[in-house]
Amino acid sequence: MRFIVTSTAMLKNLQQISGVISANTVLSVLEDFLFELKGNTLTLTATDLETMMRVQMDVNDAQGNGRICIPSKILMDYLKNLPEQPITFNINEQDLSIEMSSDVGKYRIGGEKADDFPKEPAPGDTSNFTMSSIALLESINKTLFAVSTDTLRPAMTGVYFELATDNIAFVSTDAHRLVQFRRNDVVCPAQDGFVVPKKPLQQLRATLPADETQLQLSYNSSHLFVSSSRLSLSCRLIDARFPDYKAVIPQDNPYKLTINRNDFVSALRRVSIFANKTTNQVVLDINGNSVSLSAQDIDFSYEGKETLSCQYSGEDMKIAFNAKLMVELVGNIDGNEVNLELSTPTRAGIFRPVDKVENEEVLMLLMPLMVGV
Repeated sequence: MRFIVTSTAMLKNLQQISGVISANTVLSVLEDFLFELKGNTLTLTATDLETMMRVQMDVNDAQGNGRICIPSKILMDYLKNLPEQPITFNINEQDLSIEMSSDVGKYRIGGEKADDFPKEPAPGDTSNFTMSSIALLESINKTLFAVSTDTLRPAMTGVYFELATDNIAFVSTDAHRLVQFRRNDVVCPAQDGFVVPKKPLQQLRATLPADETQLQLSYNSSHLFVSSSRLSLSCRLIDARFPDYKAVIPQDNPYKLTINRNDFVSALRRVSIFANKTTNQVVLDINGNSVSLSAQDIDFSYEGKETLSCQYSGEDMKIAFNAKLMVELVGNIDGNEVNLELSTPTRAGIFRPVDKVENEEVLMLLMPLMVGV
C-alpha cells in the first residue's frame, strides 16, 4: 500500500482527531491512528474506546487498498518538524513497517495490525435530525464552560441535549450555575433527551467549521453519532438521568438590572483581585441607577470597590456572587448589554443578553452567596 500526501495536509487532518487519544492507555493500539486507504481516499481514525473520530482526506498516486495502525506520537512529532512538502508512505502489511520518504530523508517506523483496532459501535435503531455546523458549534460554546467536574454526579459532567419537535435546548450545570441555550431552527424527531460527555464536545468544538455545513446527528439509547461529508464522531452517552433543572429556575424575578457587559466584566475582574481566594465573593450593592461592586479579604486587609451606572427597576438590594463564576458566565453572553433579573438576595440571579439573536434563546443562572461569607 502506497500513497503521497503533503505534510501540512496530513498534519492538519491528524490534529483534528488526535485529541481523542488518551495519554494513559491500557492497550497500545489506542495510542495509534488507524489508516484506511481505499482508492484515492484515506480515512484516519482515533479512539479511546468511549469516543471515536474519523476524518477523510484525498491522497495522490495511491496504490493498493489496505489498513494499518500507526503510532500517533512519533508520527505527529515528525510532521510538526517537517516543512511543507510531499511525503510518500510505503506500507508493508506483511511485516507492518511504514516507510516515509520526503525531500530531505527517509524514516521507518513499525505499525500494528488494523484488526486489533476497536470497531466503531453500530448505529442501530437510531433517531436522526440535522443542524448546521455553526449552530452546533455555538451551542457547545455557550454551554460547555458550565459543565461540572464532579464525577460523583455523572449526569452533570456532560451537556444535556433536550429535544422537542420544534426546537432543541442544550443545558449544563455545575450546581452553582446553569445555562440553557435553545435553538428554534432545529426540527427533532421526537421529544427526547440524552447527556453527551465533555470530551467529545471539546473535540467537536475544536474541529467543526464555523459555517452552514449540514451535520447529521443520530442517537440511540447508548451512543451519539455526528457526521458530515468528511468528518464523523461517535461517542458513548452518559448513562444517568439529568437533574430536573427547570425546578431551580425562578419563575418570578421582578427586579431588572441592565448594564454594559464589557464595563461590568472589567470591573468584576479588577474588584475580584481583592476578594477572598476561597469564596471569590463580590457584593453587588444596587442603589437607584448605580451598582457598587465590593470585595474584601479580611485575612490580608485587602479591599476593593467600584461603582458603575446601570438601569434598574426594583427595590435597593445587596446580593453576593462568586466573581470567578460570574465573569465566566457574563463573558459567554453576546451583545453590548446584559440583563440581570433578581428577586431576593437568597434566590438565583438570571442573566440574559439584551440583544436577541434570531432563533436563539439564552438563559444563564447563578446561585448567590450569603453576604458576608
